[in-house]
Amino acid sequence: MTITYSQEQLSAVAQQIIDKTPNKTLCFYGQMGAGKTTLIKAIVTALGGSGTTNSPTFGIVNEYHNSNEELLAYHFDFYRLNDETEALDMGLEDYLYANTWVFIEWPEKINSLLPDDCCNINISILDEKTRSLSMS
Repeated sequence: MTITYSQEQLSAVAQQIIDKTPNKTLCFYGQMGAGKTTLIKAIVTALGGSGTTNSPTFGIVNEYHNSNEELLAYHFDFYRLNDETEALDMGLEDYLYANTWVFIEWPEKINSLLPDDCCNINISILDEKTRSLSMS
């Protein structure tokens, strides 16, 4: 599936991703500034997330909950990871098999640790206001 979209279409794109993904582990690829975190925010909102959604760049992982305070998703940003061992040390495997949504930015940093069935989302910048994503 390939989608070209603008900021105004993010809600609809987020819903399409939720509807079309074969599982709950989503890996987001794209250059810095491509809109990975922005798209994840839209997905969390579409799933009924409450509270603030932001990039866990320094904390590495954020938890998101719904309005009933039930766990909705984990959001990882591995940009600052030096090697895969750091992900293992933080208990990544427990998060991946927690039966909840898992969003991973910079998954190429932990490539050998990713489940075989994760859904890959590649985001490309077409121009200042337009992005393209492919999902596989």
